Amino acid sequence: MPAFHRDGTAPTDPNAVFVFGSNMLGAHAGGAARVAKDAFGAVEGVAIGPTGRSYAIPTMGRHGGQLSLSDISAHVAAFLDHARATPATLFFVTRIGCGIAGFRNDEIAPMFKGAPGNCSFAEGWREWL
Repeated sequence: MPAFHRDGTAPTDPNAVFVFGSNMLGAHAGGAARVAKDAFGAVEGVAIGPTGRSYAIPTMGRHGGQLSLSDISAHVAAFLDHARATPATLFFVTRIGCGIAGFRNDEIAPMFKGAPGNCSFAEGWREWL
């Protein structure tokens, strides 16, 4: 059973990794991406994967449109492989894609079903996980 946290919060564990939705430019200008850049070391121009104490999962393209759900699912699968490979790390997963990108919770949250126990998710995703 995965752990859950209150939506809109940041991890209090100083070693936790903040997982956020990004765009393919790696322009972390708003929402959780901005928090990732300002507080967790996300690097401008890095659209996918770990930087600092953050992990970017792209949900938007280079010019602001949504990525396809199948593309996002592939990026989520890569993240889950990374989380499984680093079991000592806590991953604090935001509601990626459900803010600026405009996806619904029921479109994105099920992609994380079966996540390892070192992942914590926003409480609003509980019903799908």
